[in-house]
Amino acid sequence: MKIYTVPAGILRANCYLVTEDGKTAVLIDCGGAEPLAFAARQGLEIRFVLLTHGHFDHIGGCAALARAGAKIGCLKEETSLIRSADNLAEEVGVSVLPFEIGFTFSDGEKLSLCGMEIEVIATPGHTPGGACFKIGNALFTGDTLFCESVGRTDFPGGNAVKLRESVRRLLSLDGDCDVYPGHDEQTSLDHERKYNPYR
Repeated sequence: MKIYTVPAGILRANCYLVTEDGKTAVLIDCGGAEPLAFAARQGLEIRFVLLTHGHFDHIGGCAALARAGAKIGCLKEETSLIRSADNLAEEVGVSVLPFEIGFTFSDGEKLSLCGMEIEVIATPGHTPGGACFKIGNALFTGDTLFCESVGRTDFPGGNAVKLRESVRRLLSLDGDCDVYPGHDEQTSLDHERKYNPYR
């Protein structure tokens, strides 16, 4: 499995291009159109986009990806936020072009996409329908878990109690995982178990 990190959008949020066969790929979050051009340079076709949550800096490029043929999925509980002002685009003066949610999924569901098994882990707190994705030894945490930090809870729908529960759920997963957050640098579960103040 190969993972490419592609910063995108005005906040340069981390988008992750994941491929098993070197031909087709799953994109984790899509803050701008940059991953589409990057994938083309790598000879990859993005078939699916999985959203960790619906804030503008993680969905800003979804319309472009949908036009290119990618199917976009999110946790069922996040669809209303994506389509509302709670996605925070208006607050920062940007627009998110409308796009269709092609499929939804639930906590604990295992998705089989592009030759990979992807486990869905619901992690509410930063948003009501936040999700993380585990693919092999890689854990994509969006804005739930960062290196020695966690996501904000002062946006609409945020809940500090639920976020702490979600973080503790991630830290209780078996073994160690490489953690790929929505912003800033990569980390690991073992590192966060030792040093994250919200553990």
